[in-house]
Amino acid sequence: MSINRNEVEGKVRKAVGVVKEKLGRASDDQDLEAQGSAERTAGGFQAGVGKVARKVTDAVDDVADDLSKP
Repeated sequence: MSINRNEVEGKVRKAVGVVKEKLGRASDDQDLEAQGSAERTAGGFQAGVGKVARKVTDAVDDVADDLSKP
């Protein structure tokens, strides 16, 4: 099991979104807060897609291993 690019990028994007959201809230900048919220949501989705892809790849690898055994 190895984490893939979408998982990493999604988690980073989500973290950046959280920071922007909090900075926007603290500075009363509604645009920055909304941008952060959208980025956090998109990052969470991207990380989720990466996780699903990793699980599918792992399952396919397991099946291939089982089929290669005598």
